[in-house]
Order: sequence, then structure tokens, then C-alpha cells
Amino acid sequence: MIELRDYQKRIVSEAVRALDNYKIAYLAMEVRTGKTLTALSAAQATGSKKVLFATTKKAIGSIESDYDKGGFTFDITVINHESIHKAGTGFDLAIIDEAHRLGTFPKPSNRTQAIKEVCRGLPVIFLSGTPTPESYSQIYHQLYVSSYSPFGGYKNFYAFARDFVHVTQKRINGYTVNDYTDACIEDIRRFIDPFWISFTQEEAGFESEATDYKWLVPLPAASTRLISELRRNRIAKLGDSVILGDTPSKLLAKIHQIGGGTVIDEEGKSHIIDTTKAEYIKRLFKGRKIAVYYLFKAEGELLRRVFDNWTDSPETFQQEESKTFLGQLVSAREGIRLDTAEAIVFYSMAYSYLSYEQTRNRIQSRERRSPAPCCFFFSRGGIDADIYEAVTAKRDFTTAWYRKKHGGI
Repeated sequence: MIELRDYQKRIVSEAVRALDNYKIAYLAMEVRTGKTLTALSAAQATGSKKVLFATTKKAIGSIESDYDKGGFTFDITVINHESIHKAGTGFDLAIIDEAHRLGTFPKPSNRTQAIKEVCRGLPVIFLSGTPTPESYSQIYHQLYVSSYSPFGGYKNFYAFARDFVHVTQKRINGYTVNDYTDACIEDIRRFIDPFWISFTQEEAGFESEATDYKWLVPLPAASTRLISELRRNRIAKLGDSVILGDTPSKLLAKIHQIGGGTVIDEEGKSHIIDTTKAEYIKRLFKGRKIAVYYLFKAEGELLRRVFDNWTDSPETFQQEESKTFLGQLVSAREGIRLDTAEAIVFYSMAYSYLSYEQTRNRIQSRERRSPAPCCFFFSRGGIDADIYEAVTAKRDFTTAWYRKKHGGI
């Protein structure tokens, strides 16, 4: 049976008290500080008999392994968020992992609605290393899934916003819309602090920090010409296929794709047009154990062609020395451990700060003593460097952000 660290034992006690008093415990523990074992141990300490653990698909194997190693006596159902409607009934406690994924506003996602149904009447342990990455307004729909939310008296987010958000307006594509991101943090904290348990990597004794390194990779002439033609005409030809960038967002997406050596034509067909960046990364890290993250589906196919000994299983990667992990930035950014990697490599970048922050954290652990490098490869003439600038400022990359920086598209 796994022995908990002293800080985990303390958090278990605090979580049990919060569940007794409020039917909610929110473990806002930074990544790699042991959220899963702490939550499972809290479930054991409450005397629960049947526990639901909702998480991301990639994390299921790791959580089931922790459950098996921990010697827990309750029955558990581990299921991904999107399949929650198949979970069944009869649970006496729910654990919601990566709870920030439920925080969309002003309307709840279908996933959030489904989880709310399954959690009806249950005490809930929420887990997240980044509970409110963009705005404290994201807390409303997370706690909404609990029947005991302190904001349960507000029938929807709009009612909540009247008391807890400074609502402003912003322009999107020529339209004026309400902006609900400026939440009243101090007012919200008064409601959630009684069951909110925070814990940082520094408190856990982490010695290595993720550090960013950047490379600029030249594009071949054919790709540079394709980007130039798209910028100039908003349309380009690739053999018999048509590449269209007739709106600002579409144009930026096409430039982003081409920078990674792929592009989707107007008929929806993916093309692999260049492996320069992937070959450069392979040469640079020859003989080293790395985890490579990509954004577009076609980039995954390209990388699988270039890297011979690859896996998309975090568990296999952790155990085998010679593997290269290939992961998609959105589906593999949460709930997995890659701390045996010598480096995390960003082949391309997603537009959100959350993807940037969580992916970097995959390489960290309390046991790691060596540096934790995160390596970013920007294509010359592409938009990777712009995306990096936005997300490292804790901003999502948008067409409006790009226009403001460059004076147009």
C-alpha cells in the first residue's frame, strides 16, 4: 500500500472535514503534487463504498493504477468526462478530476450538464491544478454540478454574474457582446474558501522548474511561397487542391498548419507537405527520450512517419527508455505523467494559455532533480512565435490579438 506524504495526510483530513460540513472539497493542488492519491485516500477516509471518478480519457490508466496500488477497499468506476452518462448509479461520492474543464461560461457545456445529473445529491471532491486559469467566473459551472454549490441560489450564470462579475462589453467580428471575465474575486472567495484546499509545488518540495527554450526553424521555399500567396490573395493552389483563407481566422489557421508541414484543403482533405521541422527535431534530440506535442491531426500522422519508435501511451513511455511520446495538445495535456522525459517538445502550439501551462507541467514531479526543459520550435514565416507571446502573457491567441500586434492580417 502506498504511503502518503505528510502534506497529503493533512489535506486528506481537511478534505474530510470539508465534505462533512459542506459536501464539497476542492483540492486546488498544483500538478504532480499527488492529487489523485490524496482524493482516493479522502474517499477511503469518508467510509465511501462506491466511488465515481470522472477524468480525461488519457488519465484513466494512471488513476486505475493508483487505485490498485493504494489498497483501497471501496468500489470505483473510473470514466472519462464525455462518457459520464454511461457511469450508472448507486454512488455515494463523486471525484471530478480536471474540474476546470467544466468552467465554460456564460452557458454550461453538455458535458457539465451530464456530470451534474450523475452527481445529483452526492458529496463531490473537485480536483484541479489550474482551477480558474482565465477568470474566476469559471468557478460557477464547476460548482454547479454539485447539489450543494454555495451559488445554488442563483438559477443560472447570468444571475450569478449580476452579483459577482463586473460585466463589460467587447467587440468580436464587428458585434458588441458582454464580457464576463472580470469577476469579483474577493466576493467569490468568501463563498468558496471554507472548502477550498490549495497546495503548491514549492510547498511540496519541487526542486526543478519547467524552463522554456526556443528555436526558429526555416521553412522550405515551397511552403514560404504558399504562405505568401495566401496572405496576398487569400487563396492558393496546392497541386489540384485549393487552399482558402478568406476570413482572418481561417487565414491564420492555414498559415499555422503550413508552418507545421500540413494543410487542410477546401474539400477537407489533409495534406502532408513538408517534414523539415520534424526531421530537425529528430536530429537535434537523437538518442534522447522526449515527449513531442502537436496540435493538428495531420501533424500527428507526420510525426508518426518521422519518429520510428513512438508511443501515445503515457504508461509505456514512462517505463521504456527508448520511446518517443507523441501527444495531441488538447487531449494529452492533462492528467498524465511524463517526468521520465529529458524534454517536452512543442512541435506546434494551441491557442490557449491553459494548453501551454498544463502541457509544460507534464514533465515535472517532486522526485525530479534534473532540469525540466520545454522546447518550442517556431517556423520562420509562421505564427507560432505570436501564439507563444500571447499565451506566455496568460492570454489566449485570437485574431483580435494578432491584429492589435501587427496592425492587420
